[in-house]
Amino acid sequence: MAEQHQEVEAKFYISSLSDIEMRLRKLEAHLPGPRVREVNLRFDKPDGEFQRAGKVLRLRRDGSIHLTYKDGSRSKDGAISRREIEFEVSNFETARCFIEALGYQVIFLYEKYRTTYELDGARVMLDETPIGSFVEIEGELDSLRPVAKKLGLDWNTAIPASYHALFERVCKARGFTFRDLSFENFKGVEIRPDDFGAHISMNNTEA
Repeated sequence: MAEQHQEVEAKFYISSLSDIEMRLRKLEAHLPGPRVREVNLRFDKPDGEFQRAGKVLRLRRDGSIHLTYKDGSRSKDGAISRREIEFEVSNFETARCFIEALGYQVIFLYEKYRTTYELDGARVMLDETPIGSFVEIEGELDSLRPVAKKLGLDWNTAIPASYHALFERVCKARGFTFRDLSFENFKGVEIRPDDFGAHISMNNTEA
């Protein structure tokens, strides 16, 4: 069954996930599942209509396989808000063939490892990506700031951009010509925060 909801999230760049994970454990956050490796495919029409409008059509494989559509995003008090429709599919390659048969094409592949915690009604996702470590907090808008504060994250450094947008900034800054945000492409490459216009988001607030 498809799920439709308003996605509200904030993303932060950090130097290491270990401090965040220690705070989450100290706060007795719930860990519903293990760390998973994600492979994500983003699709668009040949004329780039979705990318111009900020829309997302994504096929994701982690512990399961999900097809997701997201409307164009809008900034809301430092967070990103958009409508999201998602449902589970049984076979990754079959779903890809189906989407491509409808006239869409893969424009971007990105990988990451994700560990998801639940804290105070929000989901806290620890992402290990080829360009660095990030924390995403998703939930009701009113819950995001308090959770960020408990984790020692500076709300003023929240990044209102997708991983695709961050990847494009890195490619522009470093002159990379490859298409995908994969661990193989970034093997042995050191990425700095200024490569994608972000600041390390930690303050001295104790959990």
